[in-house]
Amino acid sequence: MTGSWRDYLSLDDPSLLAQCEFDRFRAGGPGGQKRNKTESAVRLRHRPTGVQGEANESRSQHENRARALRRLRLTIALTLRAPINLDDSAPSPQLAAALQRAPSRRAPDLLPTLAELFDVLEACVWRIRDAATLLGVPSAAVSRVLQLDDDVWRAAAQRRQAHGLTPLRAQQ
Repeated sequence: MTGSWRDYLSLDDPSLLAQCEFDRFRAGGPGGQKRNKTESAVRLRHRPTGVQGEANESRSQHENRARALRRLRLTIALTLRAPINLDDSAPSPQLAAALQRAPSRRAPDLLPTLAELFDVLEACVWRIRDAATLLGVPSAAVSRVLQLDDDVWRAAAQRRQAHGLTPLRAQQ
């Protein structure tokens, strides 16, 4: 993999799509006979990084391509790191502000917020309390953002497990 999330999340959709291989295929499942006869499922593979996004929920190839692109962007945010050295640089003030207001799933800055949060957590060896202290926010604010989406929660749990830490507990 080459590059970090900063290189790709700022690209507009046509520019990011231009960097992808586009595959159409048939997907089984609900949707009737038409779904099994048309190649409406979409897989995008980002050539520079090897990251993939896939969608097959709709009978519309156009809708599936849009979903696959959103999933590709999320995967880029969760897997590609822009390493930070805590001795030389500090996280952006925008990250702490975003954590304070608890971004929604539809927030336009959600993916850069998640990506930078994962960079900070990686620098703090996935200790949430240490990352929260560094950012000047309660650890509950960090946990809330990690719980926004099952894919985000799963990615965080995998990174913590890779560092030998205990699993995250969901807050009620």
